[in-house]
Amino acid sequence: METKSLLFGLVGFFLGGLIVSVAATSMTPAQEDLASSDITMNHMTEMLDELKGDKFDAAFVSFMIDHHQSAVDMARLSESRAKRDEIKNLSREIITTQKKEITQMKQWQTDWNLPAPDHSTMMH
Repeated sequence: METKSLLFGLVGFFLGGLIVSVAATSMTPAQEDLASSDITMNHMTEMLDELKGDKFDAAFVSFMIDHHQSAVDMARLSESRAKRDEIKNLSREIITTQKKEITQMKQWQTDWNLPAPDHSTMMH
């Protein structure tokens, strides 16, 4: 049941930071981590609202690389855990497309000489 709750929570997170809770009365440690991630996502959005130009581009690309990598990591779980071929097929597509986009964004960082954002100061 915990794996199901984690999966629903991750799906909710990737659909705009919503946390889907199967058990509304108490949260598992994994759900608490996701709720914390939701708060971090909201804070990141507020921080991006204040940036412009190269600083925005650098932060946006950096956060999107992290976001895409999380999608790849989640999709890899389906290789050994998913029951349905539809989920496995979708996961393979996610891995392929997200890795391609990660490569593109990393190339932009190099091509545009984007400053590396300091996540530790941006998130406080």
